[in-house]
Amino acid sequence: MSGGLHLLKLCVGIDSVEALEASIARRRAAADDPGNWHPVHVTRMFPRRAGELLAGGSLYWVIGGEIRARQEILALEERMGEDGIRRCAIHLSPTLMRTQPVPRRPFQGWRYLPAAEAPPDIVPRGDEEALPEELGAALGLIGVRL
Repeated sequence: MSGGLHLLKLCVGIDSVEALEASIARRRAAADDPGNWHPVHVTRMFPRRAGELLAGGSLYWVIGGEIRARQEILALEERMGEDGIRRCAIHLSPTLMRTQPVPRRPFQGWRYLPAAEAPPDIVPRGDEEALPEELGAALGLIGVRL
């Protein structure tokens, strides 16, 4: 994980990393040009610290009360809604990286997440199978970093 500043957002309507992966795969398959497609998440507020986010930042997803995954932020684009309200389209990498689970209480909108507070990625080692999510979450609760 690089960058000095990230965003943190609740992944509303998604109850697992697998469900988020499936959602991304469905949207990619439905795209006009799946090879050049990337997810876009639209939010109401435009980050004031956009330059810092674009210098290697990611959007970290809170799923089921824990930070569980992240996607690299590729671009931030201003969009006007049909209601005339300025919004921010966050262009994301289609690659979803699982992270060490870290508990996080619910909040509205998004929050800045300093790199020092961002959980590390879970990187599979060679041909080893990944730990079951429940085991990884339990280890994270007691402070074990994988």
